[in-house]
Amino acid sequence: MQAYKTLEARFARISSIEDAIGILQWDAETMMPDGAADGRFDQLATLKGLAHGLLTARDTGDLLDRADQDSSLLGDWQRANLREMRRIYLHAAAVPADLVEASSRAVSRAELVWREARQKGDFAQLLPHLSQVLAFQQQIGQAKGEALGLSPYDALLDTYDPGLRQAAIDPLFAQIGAELPALIQEAHERQKSLPVIQPLEGPFPVDDQRRIGEQLMRAAGFDFDRGRLDVSLHPFCGGSTGDVRITTRYSEANFMSALMGVLHETGHALYEQGRPETWRRQPVGLARGMGLHESQSLLIEMQACRSREFVTYLAPLVREAFQGEGPAWSPENLHRILTSVEPGFIRVDADEITYPAHILVRYKLEKAMIAGDLQIQDLPSVFNDEVRSLLGLTVPNESLGCLQDIHWPSGAWGYFPTYTLGAMTAAQLFRAACQADADLLPSLAKGDFAPLRIWLRANVHSKGSLLTTDELLVAATGRPLTAEIFRVHLQERYLGR
Repeated sequence: MQAYKTLEARFARISSIEDAIGILQWDAETMMPDGAADGRFDQLATLKGLAHGLLTARDTGDLLDRADQDSSLLGDWQRANLREMRRIYLHAAAVPADLVEASSRAVSRAELVWREARQKGDFAQLLPHLSQVLAFQQQIGQAKGEALGLSPYDALLDTYDPGLRQAAIDPLFAQIGAELPALIQEAHERQKSLPVIQPLEGPFPVDDQRRIGEQLMRAAGFDFDRGRLDVSLHPFCGGSTGDVRITTRYSEANFMSALMGVLHETGHALYEQGRPETWRRQPVGLARGMGLHESQSLLIEMQACRSREFVTYLAPLVREAFQGEGPAWSPENLHRILTSVEPGFIRVDADEITYPAHILVRYKLEKAMIAGDLQIQDLPSVFNDEVRSLLGLTVPNESLGCLQDIHWPSGAWGYFPTYTLGAMTAAQLFRAACQADADLLPSLAKGDFAPLRIWLRANVHSKGSLLTTDELLVAATGRPLTAEIFRVHLQERYLGR
């Protein structure tokens, strides 16, 4: 087992470097002064180059082959670890080190420029930097595709969600896309028959928003001894192993957006904090792909925290925190606010029914850009046309259009479809959890997440990457991923069926 032990030690070192990268990236998004950007670009590029060099060392392939020969001596989790080591190695070995570092520098610069361009609504300012990031992603996708026997875009998908392919996504998205117009229309008609939503009158002080956000994070099970909450332009979950950092953004005019953002990122954080301690620095201990990761955030935010049961607990909590009075603060009205269906421009603020449309737009366009069928200078106009087609909205400026997301400037091409796949997975997992424990929903009405958290720990978090995504879903829910359960969830919540 010497070859395997050598690999374990090497991947533990890589994990430590990646942890340092995670903290530096979190700092760049939250606290770093703009004048430190150039130095940070070099730091991140150097560390990514070091990690890539360790991973693709000349003897890594030989060590993997020798470990495979001795695999009968390994336990189940070690064999799964070896499988994940080889997958990660194949991805890394396909990409030259100079391309890794050049791409890292381009991404760091594009992210910095994106912050200003988004605020100004100036796509032209970002264009040269985004063009460079795309060119590198095309090269990376091509290199990985040749090594893995995949198309460039499938190779990028595999980076974020092992085993995910367009052939699996396309029929699921086609089914959702075909059903969305009728669902949106029917939800609108039903809303007209319900009492008018009473608006919540602000302002809502940021300090109070933060306090109640942290209170709900604790209720959900977030461990503040191993994590923290901060502010960034775009909410995210990051940090390092054992030090999970989440962020949100606040508006004194609307506390619900920040609160739901906190709960969304808390779902990600619970997954990170719940991964197996003994596997933490090994590939088998990593989260099992971004589709499953997104399912954990959406399971907490959408499935649990927008349920009638949880809102029963939430209503008096926020009423007291913001000194609210009157029927606007009733559980029924708050639930109406949290489940209102209205097409909007901002993806992260979208309701459950219209959200998939935002992903369908991005999925279609990023595939076209990677393939070279869409020139990046044409992105704003094509993006706006797709939004008009799917959501019936005319995008007034680029801040509300293609500049709203950090994913493309950050080099995350192939990430977007995992959001809607995650929504489907969340619905499937939550239904299985409720069927397994009749106390789960009544507990949420008391602000008690323990039954849900215990089920997730046992069936998702503790598995790490021991199982493939399909294997995990079948083990937890009895079936592979389907769009049917998500559709039924939307009909039950929004159409009253």
